[in-house]
Amino acid sequence: MLIKGYGHGPVVAGESLVERRGFWANHLLTMCGDGACAERADPEWFGGDGADVDALAEILFDPGNWPVFRVSVPDGQPCPGVVVVYRNLVDEFGVDYLVGGRDMSSRLSWHELVRVADCPEPSAECVQDVSGRFLLLLPLLGGAWSEEVVRERIVADLVAVGAPEGTVGRAAGHLLGHLERRAVHDSGWGSPLSGG
Repeated sequence: MLIKGYGHGPVVAGESLVERRGFWANHLLTMCGDGACAERADPEWFGGDGADVDALAEILFDPGNWPVFRVSVPDGQPCPGVVVVYRNLVDEFGVDYLVGGRDMSSRLSWHELVRVADCPEPSAECVQDVSGRFLLLLPLLGGAWSEEVVRERIVADLVAVGAPEGTVGRAAGHLLGHLERRAVHDSGWGSPLSGG
């Protein structure tokens, strides 16, 4: 597999990993790693126990294999597909989002995120599950959104991928809190006081 900008790096197809217990805790908790939480999220809120999460972390964060998740859409869709790369450099881990083949320096609006998530390319090698696609791309959400609408979708999709119904509300609230803090503190925004 070759991805523009990654040379002949150790990228490997990761789509099958989204169905494994512990994947969503690993993926979604990476967006919660800013240290701004009063309460630390519990990986079990997202499905899977600690052993599942630890076992999958060894695969996801292996410097010798960088999992890639393709979120393809049919040609002619208003939004391009997204490639998610776990960039497992020894001293610099990160999750890169490549939209239409370019690095994502901005975010997807709520409507763009939903369009990409809900329109899988049937014949493509990509994440096909709509709930998985939405949760995989959730860290890209930017701009204005209705908290009630986004919370409802997060809850439904977390339950669909195996999160326990008893804690899914806490998980959704935690994720929303991080999305909101990041939006408010987005370094690309100018100050409202300066007219930027």
